[in-house]
Amino acid sequence: MLTIMSPDVESVTRTDAGLASQLRVSVARLARRLRNERDPENSLGVGSISVLGVLLRHGEQTIGQLAAHERVQPPSMTRTVNCLVDEGYAVRRPSETDGRSTLVDISEKGRQILLADRRRREAWLARRLKDLTPDERDLLRQVAPLIERLGSA
Repeated sequence: MLTIMSPDVESVTRTDAGLASQLRVSVARLARRLRNERDPENSLGVGSISVLGVLLRHGEQTIGQLAAHERVQPPSMTRTVNCLVDEGYAVRRPSETDGRSTLVDISEKGRQILLADRRRREAWLARRLKDLTPDERDLLRQVAPLIERLGSA
């Protein structure tokens, strides 16, 4: 029987390609784990939750702005927004400055479901962080902004 030994993390991450591979796997695994910690009352998909997050952070947006932020085509964003509005998670109003544009904002119902979902996920992550040493948590505090920068590029 042939056994393939995987290289240890330290040797793989010595190169940029190895680091990229390790980060991809680790970040994807953490993201998947966090998605599994969703609030059971929340039936929204990941894309819809992300749109609500943009609206909460940045305030009302046009469909085009939301599509650009989420890196999707405007027709896809229109479908997502239509569902959010139909279910009461977002509200839509005509732009006062451009009669062709519609502005979308998060509703109180959307804010409540988003914040409940975030609380649950952050509580799970906080419990996991307690398993780390103080030095490991300090290292994550330094790395977190770098991961954010990578994700925002």
